[in-house]
Amino acid sequence: MSFILSIDQGTSGTKALVVDAAGQAVAKGAAILETKYFGEGFAEQDPERIYQNVLEAVSRCLKNFDALGFDKENIVAIGISNQRETFVVWDEKGNPLHDAIVWQCKRSVSTCETLRTKGFSERVQEKTGLVIDPYFSATKLIWLAGNVPQIKDAIDKGKALFGTIDSWLLYRLTKGECYATDHTNASRTMLFNIHGLTWDEGLLEDFELQKLQLPAVKASSDYFGEADLDGLLDQPVPVMAMIGDSHAAAFGEGCFDSGTAKATLGTGCSIMMNIGGQPVSSKNGMMTTICWSVPGRVDYALEGVIVTCGATIEWLKNEMGFFNDIKATADMAFAVPDNGGVYLVPAFSGLGSPHWQMERKASITGLTFATNKNHIVRAALESIPYQIRDVISAMEKDTHLSLKQLMTNGGLSANAFVMSLLTDVLNKPVTKSIMPDVSALGAAYMAGLAAGVYKDIATLRKLKTDKEILMPADDLRNVKAWYQGWINTLKGKV
Repeated sequence: MSFILSIDQGTSGTKALVVDAAGQAVAKGAAILETKYFGEGFAEQDPERIYQNVLEAVSRCLKNFDALGFDKENIVAIGISNQRETFVVWDEKGNPLHDAIVWQCKRSVSTCETLRTKGFSERVQEKTGLVIDPYFSATKLIWLAGNVPQIKDAIDKGKALFGTIDSWLLYRLTKGECYATDHTNASRTMLFNIHGLTWDEGLLEDFELQKLQLPAVKASSDYFGEADLDGLLDQPVPVMAMIGDSHAAAFGEGCFDSGTAKATLGTGCSIMMNIGGQPVSSKNGMMTTICWSVPGRVDYALEGVIVTCGATIEWLKNEMGFFNDIKATADMAFAVPDNGGVYLVPAFSGLGSPHWQMERKASITGLTFATNKNHIVRAALESIPYQIRDVISAMEKDTHLSLKQLMTNGGLSANAFVMSLLTDVLNKPVTKSIMPDVSALGAAYMAGLAAGVYKDIATLRKLKTDKEILMPADDLRNVKAWYQGWINTLKGKV
């Protein structure tokens, strides 16, 4: 009776699962986390609140676990997945020097322009696989160093510890004894050389960050230290996995082989295709990243990032008041035969892959007196499959492969309208995971491999997974016309 405690610390909250040796979740807990949005696209979170949020979710999960009659002493490993690119800077005593800067934050738009003007674009893409963009940690860290004297001073004195959320949690959970990250999270900072698998000293000098303290980098499935989660566990348990949430979702979905791909439909959307053991440079707006790693093996991926996915629907609910429950949106979209010529481009924080128009603002076009809120809700939902199609098309150009099937997960994969249109606009089968917490599952798989709960990846392939396969409609003429309308809208041809 061996169990794995898996922690998925996301942008909007934390989920905790206890997973058994058969790969099934037996207990769950969750806690909501607040993000502070202000200024011109600024987004921050309280680092201490993030840590307490994790403890709240774990506490609820373990209470559930206990109530089912299980024994916490049988939890043999901890796995952590986390919101990527979000980072914390703290001092040697473990005190944050600033609020966490969230991946959605756009404060570094001008910083990115300066870096591009200095001619760093090719060097950054060649070394890190990324494009210079506010999405990635380094650009916002450079902004902090240039605008917050306390950060600049700490960096120059060599007393500033930098880490993505996994590193911050590990440092806190181990009371400062362990300072590390994994290949996937490191590869999202714009400071990591994905070829040599090391922090890139040249880029650190280019960015004037050479005195910054950086965590040790390990495989995603490895020993990171031990923690009792502030007494929630009766004895310290080894942390055996740390991995970025989208990478964890890819692993949890079974993207073990080259050519397999997944899309996580959350606040944003990450589309990731495993491309095997060698990185491939994109010429079509994709990023090259590390998909996942175990000791002795690193799998790379092409990734397309959609900045705004579920956040668009949240905006319609919270700011526009179009509905009270997001579950109502599918029926609203099906209530009209089409979008009535309305297109919503959700560039609330710019447009990500493959367009990379971060200065662009959101827009709604095609409004007439015949437009009602159902048309606008439908247009918002439509923007999600359309953006995914944009990314898949770019990936197919880069790899010269035709994607056979897309695996999906995340909150919006439960939306019948989104999934139906996605299947049709791709004209390919789409697999929907019935398991709602695939990132947490992927982290559990990773920890289980390192702890010996799962013998190898071949064992993971045999675990029971519940998935629904959706097939495209026979007649796709309308869908093709709708998608062309989206393309025309992006190009301003309306």
